[in-house]
Order: sequence, then C-alpha cells, then structure tokens
Amino acid sequence: MKYSFNIKDAEGSITLAQRYDINASYKDLAAVCDAVRYMNASAALNLLDKVINMELPILYNRHNKHMGARHELGGRKGAYPVKAAKEVKLAIINAIANANNQGLPGEELYIVHASANKTRIERRYPSRGTLAWGRGMYGRSSIMHSDLEYAKVEIGLAGKDEKWLTKNMKYFIKKKEIENKELLKKREKAEKKPKAEKAEEKKAEEVQKQEKHESKNSKEANNKNEKKDSKKKEEVTK
Repeated sequence: MKYSFNIKDAEGSITLAQRYDINASYKDLAAVCDAVRYMNASAALNLLDKVINMELPILYNRHNKHMGARHELGGRKGAYPVKAAKEVKLAIINAIANANNQGLPGEELYIVHASANKTRIERRYPSRGTLAWGRGMYGRSSIMHSDLEYAKVEIGLAGKDEKWLTKNMKYFIKKKEIENKELLKKREKAEKKPKAEKAEEKKAEEVQKQEKHESKNSKEANNKNEKKDSKKKEEVTK
C-alpha cells in the first residue's frame, strides 16, 4: 500500500512505517496521531503507555460531541482511546526498527508524519430469521446491516534538522519540545506535593494525639482531685 507522504527531497532521510486493515475507529486513530505528531519517538511511546494505562487522556479537537472535559487538558474535551493508542504504538515501534536497520538512531528521531484514514468498508449482515421474528418478514432480516470500517496508520520519522522540513514542521517540533518540558516539570511538582502533604498530615496527627493524651491526663488529674476533696468534706462533716 502506498504512502501519503509526498515530499520528494525527503527520500533517503525519512523512514516510514504503516499498519493497515486495522479494526479500530479511524477517528480515535486520527486523534492519537494528532497528539503524537512532531514529538520525539521515545517521548511519544511514553505518552502512549500512559494513555494505555489510562493515566493521561488524549485531546479531541474533532469528533468530540457529547464528550467529557478533562482537567488534565485544561478543561478541553478528551478521552482514553486505548485500542487506537496500542495500534499507533506498534506503528511507531515498526518505524523505529526500520530506522535502526537504515543505520539511523530511531529513538532520537521525530515523528514528522502521522496520519490515519479509512481503507475499506465491509457490510455485516445478521443471521437470517433471528431478527425477523415478530415483524412478519421471516427470512428477510438480511435487509438490516451495519458497516465494518477498517483503517490504516502511517508514521514517518526524521531528524529535526533536515533541510527539507518546512517552517511549520520546525515550529511545531520546537513547540512540542517546550510542551513536553513543561509537562515534566508539572509532574515532578505533582509528585513532590503529595510527599510534603503527607509529612504535614503526619505532623498534624502527632500533634492531635499529644493534645488528646494531655487532655486525658488533665481530666484524670481533675477527677482524682475532685474525689480527694469530696472525701475530705465527708470526713469533716462526720
């Protein structure tokens, strides 16, 4: 199957890989490709692992009707397309392997090309008669059908300093690098915060325990003093 990447000057300096006839939603595949495009290959694999483990959502700029907003994306709409993320991950791994076979450092390259499209559509018919009972049309249920859509994914890896890269490509590569650095900083802060919060909570619990212990001791001392005073009063009255 032919590739849709059509920059002639890129021949020899780009490695391509594709997966076709995938039984997955091409809309989800397109959203994952949008998230991964212009990223470093190793960083993209890390991101997809987090999507597969449902730790990070994918931003949906299109096909997001009735989709929930995610606080991880700043209130924008997103989801966890696990199946699509697995397929795109396999395509990236294949592209890295192809680059290594060509003598290029696959994991250090950038995803310059990432696309997803439909390949073919097949009709699925129900078994005859099963859906026709009670409708007066036994044996004609094959009129009802549902389509099975197959999709393909293309991945292209290249260095970020190639001459044939357009201005937009170079701009988005830099933008993705800055975004990844900011995300790493935020995650480090988020990891440090719980530790500090836990230490503060432990200190607060210890203080509360000490206060409770002191209050119990003071109450017991007061009770003893009251008992002594009552005994003295009884002796005096006698």
